[in-house]
Amino acid sequence: MLRRGLLTWVSRVGGLLVLLCCSLSLLYLMTCTGDAAQSRGPPAAHSYQMLLQEREEQHRLYISSLKKQIAQLKEDLQERSLQLKRVQESLKTAANGLPEGRDGGVELQGGGFGEVQGAKSQQSDLQEFLRAQLSKAEISSGTRLPNEYAVVPFESFTLQKMYQLEMGLTRHPEEKPVRKDKRDELGEVLEAALHSLNTASSRQDNRVAFISSPLGISRTERDKGTLYELTFRGEASHEFRRLVLFRPFGPLMKVKNERMDTTDVMINIIVPLSRRADKFKQFMHNFREVCVRQDGRVHLTVVYFGKEQMSEVRTKFSQNYTLLQLDEEFSRGRGLDVGARAWKGGNVLLFFCDVDIYFTADFLNTCRLNTQPGKKVFYPVLFSQYNPALIYGSPEHIPPVEQQLVIKKDTGFWRDFGFGMTCQYRSDFINIGGFDIDIKGWGGEDVHLYRKYLHSNLLVVRAPSRGLFHLWHEKHCADELPPDQYRMCMQSKAMNEASHGQLGMLFFRHEIEAHLRKQKLQNPMKT
Repeated sequence: MLRRGLLTWVSRVGGLLVLLCCSLSLLYLMTCTGDAAQSRGPPAAHSYQMLLQEREEQHRLYISSLKKQIAQLKEDLQERSLQLKRVQESLKTAANGLPEGRDGGVELQGGGFGEVQGAKSQQSDLQEFLRAQLSKAEISSGTRLPNEYAVVPFESFTLQKMYQLEMGLTRHPEEKPVRKDKRDELGEVLEAALHSLNTASSRQDNRVAFISSPLGISRTERDKGTLYELTFRGEASHEFRRLVLFRPFGPLMKVKNERMDTTDVMINIIVPLSRRADKFKQFMHNFREVCVRQDGRVHLTVVYFGKEQMSEVRTKFSQNYTLLQLDEEFSRGRGLDVGARAWKGGNVLLFFCDVDIYFTADFLNTCRLNTQPGKKVFYPVLFSQYNPALIYGSPEHIPPVEQQLVIKKDTGFWRDFGFGMTCQYRSDFINIGGFDIDIKGWGGEDVHLYRKYLHSNLLVVRAPSRGLFHLWHEKHCADELPPDQYRMCMQSKAMNEASHGQLGMLFFRHEIEAHLRKQKLQNPMKT
């Protein structure tokens, strides 16, 4: 009995020992496996953690940018609200101050009454003027027009896009509102529309469901104001709500009346050149006639690259000139930069020009009037001439250059994508940092300088100039160009060759000639 109990106890103790050993072994294995996994895990976990941190940083920066934009919009809105509030408070103060003025002396009484009456009269006159502008605009009824050319067309817009008829070469039939004034204008209109739609009086039955962005049309009558019509879709598919807003133009305000004397304003025309002696001969003919005989306050600086045709170019000069010669590869930016810095006669007005440009004496005065040292630079939009052989039918019928300078749809176009011709004072050019002289050949340096001025505090005057012309010259597209660049070159060549209608006549010339032959056979007596 005792032996049986002892055996039972021993067997239990042995089982417990075996179970304990197994548990310890299992625990040891788990510990080793965990350590091994831990020794292999950190690189993968670390890279994943770095990726998460990078994404989090990107989102944080994006949110911070949005918060800054929202804060800026709020500041602008608060500033406009404060301005309006100050005007209202000043009018209220003037009105409330009337009795006090009566109790003060004669001088105070007269002054206070005059100020109040003047403020009230100005406010009343302004309101009456704005109401008159609203009544004259074509909003609820039309106006009799003489013909189809007198119509002022609307532009269409959504939250993201604008659709316009008047394009030019750098605008598109559909484009985003890139200019800040356009973005601010549409943003203000949309804000006013939403505020009107969600006022307390309209929340009950006029709630707007933003199923799609609002559609709008607008047009500007330059003597009256801008009309906006926004259409919102309601909760039902057939329900819409239209909101009409009008921004009236205020009365004219005299800002400045000053006398300008340009007698002593010298212009230094800088022309970079490499070969092209025949074109330079034509340029010098224009220079002698306009700058020497008519104006008399112009100096010419030519920066010549290389030595080829140098002697031929040198014979074309007359007077008031400087010739700088550089033995290096042609670079337009480098040539203009050298010419501008070479001048030692004070803060002269610079006109950056090319050899295929024709200008008048009126343009030189425009150059003087639209520039001011430390304040204004002038970027004229020149009129680019089409191929005269296509304009006038054949080379035999081409008139002299002076008679070709006609600004019409079929003779040329405003070169609003070009920024190479510019007037600025030498001090502004030096202070802005000049040209990027690392740019070789033609193109790029003018846009680079233009953007520098746009990023500065100087006023950039950009306007079409009726006295500045780009004379047509043949454009060559090199066979070595890649297919996409060659196609772009050919598109540019076609754009400078003739108008849309003239190119169409060239394309269909065989049909036109066949038609004329048929007409000749059918009506032999008329020929």
